[in-house]
Amino acid sequence: MINCIILDDEPLAIKVIENFIKKIDFLNCLGVYSNANDSMEIIKKGKVDLMFLDINMPFIDGISFLKSLENPPKTIITSAHSEYALESYDLDVVDYLLKPIPFLRFEKAVNKVLEQIKKNKIIILDFIFVRVNKLNVKINYDDILVIESLKDYIKIVTQNKNFIVHTTLTAFTESLPKSKFIRIHRSTTVAINKIDLIDGSIAYIGKTPYKVGGVYSDAFKNLLVRY
Repeated sequence: MINCIILDDEPLAIKVIENFIKKIDFLNCLGVYSNANDSMEIIKKGKVDLMFLDINMPFIDGISFLKSLENPPKTIITSAHSEYALESYDLDVVDYLLKPIPFLRFEKAVNKVLEQIKKNKIIILDFIFVRVNKLNVKINYDDILVIESLKDYIKIVTQNKNFIVHTTLTAFTESLPKSKFIRIHRSTTVAINKIDLIDGSIAYIGKTPYKVGGVYSDAFKNLLVRY
């Protein structure tokens, strides 16, 4: 998740950017500031990955504010004026968006940020999209209890419903974060934090028992030692 803030004193522009942010799954808006100086505290705490920065603002303009920051977050300029573009790029901004901003142009800019951040650190998403009945369905990792093999399909069991997906258990398990899931059988992968009880080679999720297969028993025992 990329944490971002909006620095702008135009209510309409703020509303547009907020709506755009809501459409991008990997963006999380931490706050809106009409005066750039008011954002200093949250920026200094290192909580901000990206800021959408207007240029014409009260007290201090966006360019001067950006220059004043020792370690600025990734920055996308949002302005109705094009004449500051060259100067802003000298300050290593990721992109320069001219108002009114089309959504596709906004999406392209934030994807640049995502790619840049990926090169510097691993972003751990808390969800996955799966293909169900020709639709891409978002499933939160914390909702998954167990994944079971059904030959060329898998059944993803969640707290609220089940999903049948055309893929193999091996391929799907490899796409999951290893810190959250472990394969315990050739036909079963479970969410580690959903295991309620272990009785020998049986792991219980709720009242449902799942056998720990011999090939996977050593990895499962090592997991118990780590936790």
